[in-house]
Amino acid sequence: MATTTEKRPARQTINNANETRHYVTLAIAVVIGMTGVFLRYLQDSTLLSAISWVLLAIGWLIVFRVVFRIMK
Repeated sequence: MATTTEKRPARQTINNANETRHYVTLAIAVVIGMTGVFLRYLQDSTLLSAISWVLLAIGWLIVFRVVFRIMK
């Protein structure tokens, strides 16, 4: 009793979560955020504190943007 298998076309999925660019962007955003955190503890200066807050905010914005793009 021989069975035959029929060829099916390859299934196409639109899977955004597995794209490398998302993870590279997340890694860059984490580095930016960690730089902001490091600058906060480097010296007690108003200028460095402001720069650190800006870097931290930029890192958070990039992370949220990428995460929501993955979820979409």
